[in-house]
Amino acid sequence: MYSIDQGGQPIAVTSIGVQGSTVNFTIKPLDLTYTGTLNPDGATIAGNATQNGQTHPLNFDHVTAENTWAIPEPPKPMAPDAKPKFDVVTVKPSDPNKQAKLFSFRGSHAITIGTNVNDLITFAYGLHAKQIVDGPAWFSTDKFDIDGVPDVPGRPSQAQLKMLMQDVLTQRFGLKFHHDQRELPVYVLTVAKGGPKLTESASEPDGPRGFLYRGLGDLRVTNSTMAQFCDGMQGSAMDRPVVDHTGLTGRYDFPLKWTPDDSQFIQFGPRPPQKESDDPNAPPSLYTALQEQLGLKLEATKASAEVLVIDHVEKPSAN
Repeated sequence: MYSIDQGGQPIAVTSIGVQGSTVNFTIKPLDLTYTGTLNPDGATIAGNATQNGQTHPLNFDHVTAENTWAIPEPPKPMAPDAKPKFDVVTVKPSDPNKQAKLFSFRGSHAITIGTNVNDLITFAYGLHAKQIVDGPAWFSTDKFDIDGVPDVPGRPSQAQLKMLMQDVLTQRFGLKFHHDQRELPVYVLTVAKGGPKLTESASEPDGPRGFLYRGLGDLRVTNSTMAQFCDGMQGSAMDRPVVDHTGLTGRYDFPLKWTPDDSQFIQFGPRPPQKESDDPNAPPSLYTALQEQLGLKLEATKASAEVLVIDHVEKPSAN
């Protein structure tokens, strides 16, 4: 048999075809297409995979049932009512030669890579960096790698991973703060004229939710409220906080495709200036895409928004 896996987990192949010695398949959720040639002895397939417009070699070897590797059982979720803290945690300066930024959970470890304190606070408390007041300059410049084992077994939910980041900010950075309201430049999300064009999710309310980019401006949202969508947008794409004024209370699944402008995704580092595309099939701007694809409207304005005022913080000591 031929095994296709990603990170130890099976991939759902959307379509597959074999014609003579040519093998091709498509995995739509990953925006991936593959074309290869089957060796006459049936032992290998040599070909290329194209994903997000980039093509790379991808070859397969034929294996028997006896020497295939076992797909590991997915980790069990942490108890829904658990409020985890770190049992042990290390905080180290990031490698300055690596530009990656990551929040993840691997095995029994919650980790971050290349995260500054602005990143940690915005993730832990669902804020935009512009909602952090009176933080020192090193909040945005000094980067840290965090590796810790929670005091509760199982894979944490997104909310529980946020609790762990709150814990490390208190434990290792000595963070103390208070909340306030300030008038800030924000984006306000409302329902456009004509009403929303959204599909309610069939997933359980407490089930997994997704906010996944397959490329800049190519987003798939699953099992999420409008408030969670706004949190995801302000944390990934937007240059100011995003406030939900839609009044929608459901959970939704939807794709969203747009062509980013120079103000978007700046938290991931400098990007080359964006040139106007002459492709007639290029996605529209975010503002147009929201109206046409989702029936939503995004406007830049000023509004009262929650801020987190820093009272005390310190750089973590060496482990």
